[in-house]
Amino acid sequence: MSTHDVIETPRHSVSVAAAIFDDSGENVLLIKRRDNGEWEPPGGVLELDETIEEGLRREVREESGVEVEVGPLTGVYKNMKRGIVALVFRCDAMSPPVLATDESLAVQWKPVQDVDNLLSQSFAQRVRDAHHNAQVAIRAHDGS
Repeated sequence: MSTHDVIETPRHSVSVAAAIFDDSGENVLLIKRRDNGEWEPPGGVLELDETIEEGLRREVREESGVEVEVGPLTGVYKNMKRGIVALVFRCDAMSPPVLATDESLAVQWKPVQDVDNLLSQSFAQRVRDAHHNAQVAIRAHDGS
C-alpha cells in the first residue's frame, strides 16, 4: 500500500430521539415525517459541535415545535445495516406542539397502545421501552 492509498473506515452516525408522554402517560408525541410520510418520535442526527442534550432539544424543536426538558436515557439502539446508533430519552414537554413544521407533515399525540400499528417495528420498540422505563434497553436491529 502506498502513502497515497487511503482506506475509508466506515463511520457511525449518532441520532437522538425524545419519547414524550402526556400527563396521563397514555399518549406519546409523534411526528409524521415530510420526507417519507412515516410516523416516528421526534429526533435526528447529532451535529459534531453540539452536546447530546443540545442536539436533542434542537431536533425536537425543529420537528415538533416543542421545548423539552431532557430526562433519563431509556434505550440505545444500533441499526446494523445503516450504522446508526440511536439514543432515546424520556422527555417532558415544556411547551405545546405545533400542528406541522418544515420537517413534519403532522405533529400529534397518539395512544401508546397504537404504536405497533403506526410505527415501524424498531421505532415502536423504542416507544415501548421508554414507556416501561424499567432499565436502559440496549438493542441491535437489521433496520426493520
